[in-house]
Amino acid sequence: MIIQPGDICHLARQRFPIGNLYKPTFSSISMNKGRKISGGKYHANRKKKLFEKRNQTRFVTLGETKRKSLRVKGGNTKAILLKSNEVNLMVNGKAKKTQIVNVKETPQNRFFARQNVLMKGSIIETSLGKAKVTNRPSQEGNINAILIKE
Repeated sequence: MIIQPGDICHLARQRFPIGNLYKPTFSSISMNKGRKISGGKYHANRKKKLFEKRNQTRFVTLGETKRKSLRVKGGNTKAILLKSNEVNLMVNGKAKKTQIVNVKETPQNRFFARQNVLMKGSIIETSLGKAKVTNRPSQEGNINAILIKE
């Protein structure tokens, strides 16, 4: 049996109809700009409650120590750190309070080191040597670190 070029196109049309090569699914349509299939908007049924709202992102920078207290759930307060130049450094199992000289590197974003932003995992230069920040300063109100080089 000899197959003609027209026969191949006829067979291909049966398997893959030309009009429906790509039919977008419901999810790809509905995710487009947060709209319904009809084009209408999705409206929230209520506003967000205070505990559901996102807090402003805080970055602890190098400078004169500056703290702020926030009211959190249950009426409690949380001390957050905005700026600091002191660190609680663990040296041979004992804690020492020393001065931060500079931020060497930040694994989350290399540009944070240039802006002297302190966060967990940052390598800092102290008066005693290089140290690594072990806590989250923006959440806890102080900076803890361990000495990695003297």
